[in-house]
Amino acid sequence: MTDEQVRGSALHLTRKQLARMIDHTLLRAYATQLDITELCDEAVSFGFASVSINPAWTSYCAKRLAGTAVIVNPTVGFPLGANTARIKIEEARDAVRCGAQELDMVINIGALKSGFPEYVEKEIASVVRAVRGIPVKVILETSYLTTVEKVAVCEMSLRSGAAFVKTSTGFGDGGATVEDVALMHETVGGRMGIKAAGGVRTYADAIAMVEAGATRIGTSTGPNIVEAAAR
Repeated sequence: MTDEQVRGSALHLTRKQLARMIDHTLLRAYATQLDITELCDEAVSFGFASVSINPAWTSYCAKRLAGTAVIVNPTVGFPLGANTARIKIEEARDAVRCGAQELDMVINIGALKSGFPEYVEKEIASVVRAVRGIPVKVILETSYLTTVEKVAVCEMSLRSGAAFVKTSTGFGDGGATVEDVALMHETVGGRMGIKAAGGVRTYADAIAMVEAGATRIGTSTGPNIVEAAAR
């Protein structure tokens, strides 16, 4: 199913189809191994696309999810994006060595706001190259960006070979909005995936994001969202 077909039929998504669009997320600093185990088991039970976790849990999740269809999706430069490019590159490589199959990476927001877009694009491209073959989702943290900046980072991400652009970490001043997802879809839809994350908590929230153009949903309430679907 193409993203245009999904947008036009969001309310008709089956539970299985909706579940395969969800990154089941647990990024709290105080998450325990038991919490992570439950996250993995729920992801398998509901048929989610991935578990999105902090890097320290990558190898554990890879072992727990071995032989399943659920992807291990750790974060890089999370949640501030203020690490040096060298650290982000090594963090990404380490995550892949530990079993990551997708990565979410936060851009250097401060560099972008300071007027250094070339640095931001070079950093995105460097991480993508460092883990070639592993899909990278570029987190914009849209609540801090102007419309022009949002469009620019989407275009940078496309040129850099990233697989997705993502709205938010969920730790910033705001999360995903329908308007931002629609803008991202208008800019790169059909050429990249679009992940809506941050504040997507209900079935209605998820459907609104899909209708706006999201092809992946990052949420910690995936089970509730899927169970609210009609079938």
